Amino acid sequence: MAAYGLKILATGSYTPPRVMTNADFEKFLDTSDEWITTRTGIRERHIADDSVTTSDLAVEASRIAIRDAGLVHDDIDTIIVATVTPDMFFPSSACFVHKKLGISHEVIAFDVFAACTGFVYGMATAAAYLRSGLSKNVLLIGAETLSKFVDWKDRGTCILFGDGAGAMVLQRTDDPSQDAVRSVYLGADGNYDHLLSCPGGGSKYRVTHESVDANLHTLKMSGKEVFKVAVNSMVRAVEEACTRAGISPQQLDLLIPHQANLRIINAVGERVSGSEGKVFVNVHKYGNMSSATTIVALDEAIREGRVKPGSLVCMVAFGGGFTWGAAVIRL
Repeated sequence: MAAYGLKILATGSYTPPRVMTNADFEKFLDTSDEWITTRTGIRERHIADDSVTTSDLAVEASRIAIRDAGLVHDDIDTIIVATVTPDMFFPSSACFVHKKLGISHEVIAFDVFAACTGFVYGMATAAAYLRSGLSKNVLLIGAETLSKFVDWKDRGTCILFGDGAGAMVLQRTDDPSQDAVRSVYLGADGNYDHLLSCPGGGSKYRVTHESVDANLHTLKMSGKEVFKVAVNSMVRAVEEACTRAGISPQQLDLLIPHQANLRIINAVGERVSGSEGKVFVNVHKYGNMSSATTIVALDEAIREGRVKPGSLVCMVAFGGGFTWGAAVIRL
């Protein structure tokens, strides 16, 4: 049994002001607004300026979440950032968030590297830290600047991704029976590594003239193959997370799938029993923001009144690795 319980105090989100529409791609790619919208459901995405880092976006979202939680920055003792586009390999983006928020004391700070499933993985990690008593106030963030890692000549991938950040503040309680994170289901299979990756920059393909010339430092994806595994994995994750929470999918008030592609979202919604009319969609506005998609969607759902305190929500995601996971939370 956990020593402590936990509750979700608030969420926040932020996207950079620059909006790139499908029509903008027509200026330099053999594509069209109709082609992109029909195949992806995406109409626009937000793009960070060259000088803006992932931690900059994370800080903006965090300030909103901390404010709405009724806390001050110094109340935070743990910072977890889910990202695949960190400011640099080290220090972690979480350490940069600590510095930029001006927190005056030392904290626990680290990044979670699980691609688009990162925020769900981070949810499990944050819950464990709180239940054990190791943390009191956790700032959990999903943040990405994917526009800096796409191949702008590859119309199959560059149209899909956008930049943004979302944050959640979770707090420890003395009542072990109070648990906002009702269940988490996580999975991964490294045998699919070749279908979705960014090969360059690590120890396998370090930065060299040859690796740059070979364009190894941008995102690579086999879309059709990813689609098949993504739908099956996300449906199974939702069902398993609901089972572990002791509920049926029909009891959910809202299902928030990873916002990668409208076809994937619709396929998941059709196969999860009882999700009719309960699937949140904002992919048309932001595109795929990787680890930021589910938390930005949750924040929007809260602010739009789609959910309220006491609502049961399932957040489900799928990403490179492959990784996948779902979390059932009670707001």
